[in-house]
Amino acid sequence: MDVDGKVAAIHGAAAAAAGYISFLLSSGAIPGIGRNEALAIIGGLIILYLTGKISEKLFGEEVGGVKGWFWSGILPFFFLWMMSWILFMNI
Repeated sequence: MDVDGKVAAIHGAAAAAAGYISFLLSSGAIPGIGRNEALAIIGGLIILYLTGKISEKLFGEEVGGVKGWFWSGILPFFFLWMMSWILFMNI
């Protein structure tokens, strides 16, 4: 598998986890926080940033800079994050 596929797979797995965490934060499942959609979005963006740093550390310059990270990391993360968040909210 090439580097773009590996970066997309890592971001896809992180997006599914971010979707579940966003669901927990936005649905009021955590008693001390309540229903907080803004915190759910900030949590997802933090997970995206950390996943990007992990990919950069694993693959170095092979990712292709910001342009490569955008197409192989950010876009798959965003769509899978939103899809999993909506899926968990409708279960």
